[in-house]
Formats: sequence, structure tokens, C-alpha cells
Amino acid sequence: MKKTNYDIIIVGASNAGGMAAASAAENGAKVLVIDKMKSAGYLYRDTIASIHSKAQQKKNVDIDRNELVNFLSTFAQGNVDERLLYTWVDHSSEAVDWLDDQVLQPHGAYMQSTSDAHYETERNHAFPTGNEVTAADGAYWEMGYGNWVIEKDEQLGVEFRWQTKLEHLVVKDGRVVGAVVRDTKTNQQTTISANKGVILCTGGYGTNQALMQKWNPVGLKTNMYSDGQRDDGSGLVAALEVGAAKDEEPASIVFNRAAVPVGTNAKDFYEIDMTPPDDPGYLWLGSYPMLKVNLNGQRFFNESAPYQFQMNAASKQPGYLSAMIWTEATMTDKFLKQYHTLGCSRLNFPGIFTGDEARSEVQDRLKEGLVQKADTIEELAAKLNLPVKNLENSVQQYNANVKAGKDTDFGKEASRLEPVDQAPYYGAIVGGRLLATLDGLRVTTKMEVVNTADDVIPGLYAAGNCSGGFFWGSYPDHVPGLTASHALTFGRLAGQYAAE
Repeated sequence: MKKTNYDIIIVGASNAGGMAAASAAENGAKVLVIDKMKSAGYLYRDTIASIHSKAQQKKNVDIDRNELVNFLSTFAQGNVDERLLYTWVDHSSEAVDWLDDQVLQPHGAYMQSTSDAHYETERNHAFPTGNEVTAADGAYWEMGYGNWVIEKDEQLGVEFRWQTKLEHLVVKDGRVVGAVVRDTKTNQQTTISANKGVILCTGGYGTNQALMQKWNPVGLKTNMYSDGQRDDGSGLVAALEVGAAKDEEPASIVFNRAAVPVGTNAKDFYEIDMTPPDDPGYLWLGSYPMLKVNLNGQRFFNESAPYQFQMNAASKQPGYLSAMIWTEATMTDKFLKQYHTLGCSRLNFPGIFTGDEARSEVQDRLKEGLVQKADTIEELAAKLNLPVKNLENSVQQYNANVKAGKDTDFGKEASRLEPVDQAPYYGAIVGGRLLATLDGLRVTTKMEVVNTADDVIPGLYAAGNCSGGFFWGSYPDHVPGLTASHALTFGRLAGQYAAE
């Protein structure tokens, strides 16, 4: 018979959950982690933000805490709890250093700092926050280290119960004292008690279309794929059932890398990606600031911006989608290097792709009909179902800006202007890939969930993407590794405070 009494129940075994489990166990708690799937190790992210980590100190990376927090708050137009931002800043290096010391180095891997964060305009203000989980040979990320985190948790005495889903929280005398869980193999329900509390690390709600329609309806239109396969919102719903407060406006992290068939109706197209890493319609070049036009064939924004700005801008255009236009020449390493992109969009490690891999991906999308190729702009317009004259005029005007070395229309940096004047031409219809929703439960700086009166719900904690107050609207991707660090850092704190 399975045990039904613990000090702490953690719901979700990914980034926040794994760190919460380790921290709680290190502080003497008897911990159970439940997860509705069979595994979670592959979900752990490899670029983790911080300031003043050991890896950053080694490379003399020094980021001013006030400057960073003020940037994040300004990016969100003040729609955040700055106390949480400072809590993250002041504890972020602890999570990174713990992973490095306790998990990575014992397996031969290590943490290294990415010390550059190139930008030329305030629109692209960037910070060198990234710490890269690096494999022993130094060639790429250590993609499997999440399994090592789980192994470390088990060494600390943490018990894991897989294919076990949270159904409801148990409340007694106003305190959360346990959870009703369901074995997804047998559908048998069990009540498990938690003497010190329950920590929700359940992620967002991106795969739940009803919740997307309720909480983020524009995101449902501008995103073509949801890449957060587990994010059904179950932890949020369970907390709301017991009176928890939630962020009132949406927040999300979105990549502009979703190629869709010509003629796609964005209002009806929303696919849940269940096959990582072979993600359907993935177009890595979408995050490069090449020429983009609306479905009328007209340029409509400065392509040099955080990823998500493209979908925001497209939401004010017909059809909620964009068309990206480029050439064979602008796919060469020479041109790809000049953009100085950050995070996973950068060329070569710590980016996802090399130039050869990016070009190979374009050929794959070409075979699938998601990328179009033509010898003239007129032919490309026809293949993309764009007004021919409008696209020809847009390309002509863009090339005039390139030749002049100044974007007089939208102000893109000269270094990010590339000619579109040499066949063969390429094009794709592009929308958003929702990585995760980030609007979550309101929490204190001790990760305690509060109710609608802003009173703490005793015994209930939240960390990671199901916790709120930290993001609003679009994700600031020029602070590389922020979502991962938010989850890991606040998971670590939640475990510590719940175990007290």
C-alpha cells in the first residue's frame, strides 16, 4: 500500500518542482513529488539567467541589480510585483551555483556564462544573464541534466510518483493539508496528506483551449502551436477552487518560429505539439530580423525587436499572421552572423542551430510546402497568396533602405538590414509558437499563494509558470534564461520556506 502522509507534496517534477524537492529535502522535510506524465527530465532548460553566479564571476560579468529590475519592470509597464523581481535577482545565483556544484560537475558537465549581449538600440536593450548548462566536451548544452536533478532528489530521500495527477486540494480549517490525486493508469483516486504544505509547480495552461479563450484570447489567435505539452492549467484551477488569486491579464513566452500552410486561418489553427523535439512547422530563421510583411504584402513594423513583438504587431493586421521574405544569400553564415541574435536564436552554440542546420531545416520546410521558393518576387507573391504589386513595392522600398544604409520607414538598425535582391527568393507564412503562459497565482516573496483579499492561504505555495506577479504581456527575451531561472530560483525558495 502506498504511503499517504508526507510533510510536503510537490505537484510537477520539472524545473520548479525538482528544485523545490531538493531544497525541501535538504531542510529536513519528507517530500513526495507527483507528476501526471511518465518523466520530466527532458524538460529542464539549459540557459538559466542570474546575476553574480560563480560562472559569471569567472568571466567578469557584472550586472547591476537595480538596472535589471528597472528594465524588467519598465518592459512590463509596471504590471509586476517588483518585490518578486528583487527576490529573484537576489537569489538567482544560488540556484545556478547549486546546480553547478551538486548536479553538473559530479557528472562532468559544468555551467558557463555567456558574457555578451549585443544591442544597438534601446528597443533591443539586453543583459548578459545567461548561464549555459554545458556538456563535458563543451560543444553543446547538456540536454539530459534534468534526470540528474531527479536522481539527486531521490538521493536526498524524495519520493516520486509518476502518472499521478492532481485533482483537488484538501483544505481543513482554512489551511491546505493535502491533495486528492488520481492514478492516470487506473483512475483510482487517493487522498494524500501534507503536514507542512503543497507546492504547485504545474506550469501554465497553453494546451487548454477553453482556458486560453478565457484568459488569453488574442494569444489563441496569434499562436499556431502550443509547445508546452503538459500545460493544462490543472494546478491553477485547483488553487482557484480554494480561493486563490490569479493575475488578471495574460503573460506568455512566444517564439516567432511557426511556419503554417498558405491560406491558414489563424483563428481556427491551434495545434498542440506532442512530439518534441521534432516540432511541426518549426522555422528557426523566423526569429531573425529579416523582411516581414502582412498578408496584404506590406511592411508593417520594425523586424528588429523581441520575438513576441512580431505577433503583437500582427494582431493588428489582417489574418493575425506575417509573411517572412528572404534569399539564398541572406541564409549564409555571413549574413546570419551580422544579426547578433541572443539566446537560443543565436548562430552556433549557445544557439540551437549552426548555419548548415538552419539551411537544412529550410529545405525540410520547403519539401513540406511550408516554405516557398521562387525565381522572382512576383512568383513568390503568387505562391504565398500575397498581392503581387504590394509585395513588389515593399521589397523595392526595403532594398532602397538597404542601399541607403538607413531604414527611413521603421528605423531598423543598419547592421540588421539585408538586401532582398537576388534570386532565388524564399518566403513563409509565420505565426507564434507558445512555449508557456506566464500569468499565474499571486504569491508573496516566500512563494505563499494569496487569496483575493491578499491574505496568505496557509499551506499553499507556488513556483514556476503557475506562479504570477513576475511577468506581464510579452516575455523579455533579451534577458536570456529568465523563465528557467524564475522557475528554478522560486522553486528552490518554495521548498525552503515550506519546510520551515
